[in-house]
Amino acid sequence: MRFSNAFIPRRAYWSTPFCKWQGSFSDLHPIRFAADVATKALARREISPEVLDQVVLGWTVPSKQVFYGAPYLAALVGAPGITGAMISQACATSAAAVAHAASSVSCGGSAASLVVLADKCSNGPHVVYPNPSGPGGKPDAEDWVWDAFNRDPWAKNAMIETAENVARAEKITREEQEAMTLLRYEQYKKAVESGFHGRFFVAPYEVNPTGRKVLRVVEHDEGVFPTTKEGLAKLRPVLPDGTVTFGTQTYPADGNAGLLVCSKERATELSGGEAPIEVISYATARVEKGMMAKAVVPAARRALEAAGIGVGDLASVKTHNPFAVNDVYFSREMGIAPEDFNRTGSSLIFGHPQGPTGARLLIEGIEEAQERGGGYVLFAGCAAGDTAAAIVVRV
Repeated sequence: MRFSNAFIPRRAYWSTPFCKWQGSFSDLHPIRFAADVATKALARREISPEVLDQVVLGWTVPSKQVFYGAPYLAALVGAPGITGAMISQACATSAAAVAHAASSVSCGGSAASLVVLADKCSNGPHVVYPNPSGPGGKPDAEDWVWDAFNRDPWAKNAMIETAENVARAEKITREEQEAMTLLRYEQYKKAVESGFHGRFFVAPYEVNPTGRKVLRVVEHDEGVFPTTKEGLAKLRPVLPDGTVTFGTQTYPADGNAGLLVCSKERATELSGGEAPIEVISYATARVEKGMMAKAVVPAARRALEAAGIGVGDLASVKTHNPFAVNDVYFSREMGIAPEDFNRTGSSLIFGHPQGPTGARLLIEGIEEAQERGGGYVLFAGCAAGDTAAAIVVRV
């Protein structure tokens, strides 16, 4: 899919730090939390909610009152006269939400869309489904977060099994996974030390769920594990006879992110004299059962083809990597050296709130490209059901 008139105003994007589940953000309502963060972010960028004509809300874990999610969010940010779609596509939600907004802008349906991604893995809902045919009318039940991670109804496996399947099929060793994880940790740590994430974080953020007392102040990602070669080597595989350990996979988290997608005219107005960022292409892919980590490659290739560019044209590459296996495979197949992508962080290290993860990675890619004087940015990441999505923008 190729877009014709979709742009992100300069620095009209933001993210919270990510906090490991059951951490500092665990008692916040995800939509109200995201609305508060978006309100603060827009105010800091001197963007009035009055310029918005559409909202797109992306989420994957339902919360109370999410039925009214998009118009509720719009009202909370000061734009009660607008509405829009809610997008839910597992870990590809961010890319799908940006693509939805870009399509609407390209077709003339919107000039300024607010895209917000909000999820909370903590305290996920326990859902009860009526089943009159059950023994004694016993209902069916589902733990929304935990059961989703552990059971694909089509492939009949857990997500971690897809990583093991790809590792086995492609002969990706435990040592390669640990080397990739250590590299990703060192890249992230260097970016933290340089203050990179402060460019787009809405932080410090005061956690005040009741509106009466500030309980905590969050300034940085919470839950990042100090990582060493020796520490990784001591961990046991999660599955019997497996290669993936708790050190070489990500962890559930809470947080949100947002950005504006506008027409070129509106994006230019909101960019403070700088050229806006063009949203160029979007693509999805699906691979065979139980091989989720592989899907990122065909999605990335399709997005690059739609953009009319190749790997050598990219200034920044960001991947959602719930398992180190993903990046080992991506590096081999795409011909990109491990150190040449995810240079400032990745979800393998800072956690995965699901919906917002891709948006944060795309934002990091934009900032990385700006450091290099501009260029093309590729974001690509896997999602549930052995699928993936990818998006290309130009700084």
